[in-house]
Amino acid sequence: METFLQLLEHHHVATFLRASLLFFSGLLVAHLLARITVRLSKGMSPHHQVLLKRLVYWLVLSLFLASVLKELGFSLGVLLGAAGVLTVAIGFASQTSASNLISGLFLIGEKPFQLGDVIKVGETTGEVLSIDLLSVKLRTFDNLFVRIPNESLIKTQMTNLTRFPIRRFDLQLGVAYKESIKQVRELLMTVADANPLCLDEPSPLFVFNGFGDSSLDIQFSVWTKRENFRDLRNSLQEEVKNAFDAAGIEIPFPHRSLYAGSESAPFPITIVSAKTEKAGDDADISP
Repeated sequence: METFLQLLEHHHVATFLRASLLFFSGLLVAHLLARITVRLSKGMSPHHQVLLKRLVYWLVLSLFLASVLKELGFSLGVLLGAAGVLTVAIGFASQTSASNLISGLFLIGEKPFQLGDVIKVGETTGEVLSIDLLSVKLRTFDNLFVRIPNESLIKTQMTNLTRFPIRRFDLQLGVAYKESIKQVRELLMTVADANPLCLDEPSPLFVFNGFGDSSLDIQFSVWTKRENFRDLRNSLQEEVKNAFDAAGIEIPFPHRSLYAGSESAPFPITIVSAKTEKAGDDADISP
């Protein structure tokens, strides 16, 4: 009897050792095959490389886990049936997750952005860190981690700021009514030609938007490489301001006139200097 118990104990130990060996072998093989898959898929985008790596890893590991369970004496048929019932129950309990999962498949197929792209969703702008089946992770410019559900990305307008190699910066400005539009156009073109970040092709665009309340409204658009967009936006506005100051071109602030009614003339406004006002006060108090 003792010999039988010892044999049974040795059998359980051997089974456990074989199962452990299978499990750790599965981890090693899954990791190696995932790395080999990434090396063989150099022509794919980083996003698809990550997805293919995860798929290969979990597929290989699942096969080894099934072998481990079989080695331990579990019936795979019973486990698969229980997994099917559990999947149905989880599906009814997590409809939001299912919606995010389906939306994630649409995002993977549509490819509106990739890893490393900068996107804007609502008021959130950041770099794409990962694209998962349930959500997309972003890192904002102030180094915050943002998780956006895939369903929200499908339903909301999303802007990819780095999809194309060049971007256009639109400078909106106004000049006083007394200024010459031709002179303003020539000055803006000169500033753009002198800025090394502005592209010659497409060429800068000058648009006269119309007559505003207090100014002649103008749009000046220049193109630059996407990696230089922020530097161009900062440098160009400063250069335009300096050029306008040097040429004596006025950038007006809003003007308002006060009226007592439609039939009356505007209130007369007289600007009196401090010296004149003091002299008037002295005359009032003189005997």
